[in-house]
Amino acid sequence: MRIHAVHHLYQERLARSTRPYRARGCNVERCSYCMLRPHLCICGDKPHIDSQAAFLLLMYDDEILKPSNTGRLIADLFTDTFAYIWSRTEPDPAMLALLDDPQWQPFVVFPAEYAAPERVAETVTIAPGKRPLFILLDGSWAEAKKMFRKSPYLNAFPVLSIQADEPSRYRVREAAKVGQLGTAEVAARIIDLYGESQNAEMLDLWFDVFREHYLTGKLNRQLPEASAMKQLQAFVAT
Repeated sequence: MRIHAVHHLYQERLARSTRPYRARGCNVERCSYCMLRPHLCICGDKPHIDSQAAFLLLMYDDEILKPSNTGRLIADLFTDTFAYIWSRTEPDPAMLALLDDPQWQPFVVFPAEYAAPERVAETVTIAPGKRPLFILLDGSWAEAKKMFRKSPYLNAFPVLSIQADEPSRYRVREAAKVGQLGTAEVAARIIDLYGESQNAEMLDLWFDVFREHYLTGKLNRQLPEASAMKQLQAFVAT
């Protein structure tokens, strides 16, 4: 199994905790990688994709510790995924270096209504020799707005926005805003906009697998016979 940036960040965040994280469900035994109950672990089922896109997950402090977080699903599939804890006053120097790296063309993914009109990008247009770096602000809706407002090092980058054509399939957390999607759902829409429709569908299916397994464990139910995993396997086989 490939250990990725979100796994590393999770361990780093745990190491500097001064007290145990006590969210709802904290006493449930979980796989430390997929954060599902051991009998529902999906670590051995990750599909493989090839992509020219990269993601930077800028995570609010405790978001990385939440088992319901879907940012890790992006890192499961997209090899070039970077993850950092957000800080208003002390941004990670490695993250700032990444943003300055000339191989990347960064885009901040956020609703256009919160950005100045001149920053809003309608399409993903990439300069020759560069690859897109999609920056996702990973946290609650209130936390994401705070990160957007108080991260001056992101102000120079264009803002990409998506329109949610359908309600979120997440159902693990209650959305604070109508039309709000889970982080992995947003990433899938962005990848589709970029032109990698197969990878977008794969991420959507992987998200469905996680959601179904998470809710199965949470509600102490059996996985349905026509499971999301079977749909994913059928898509991989095509």
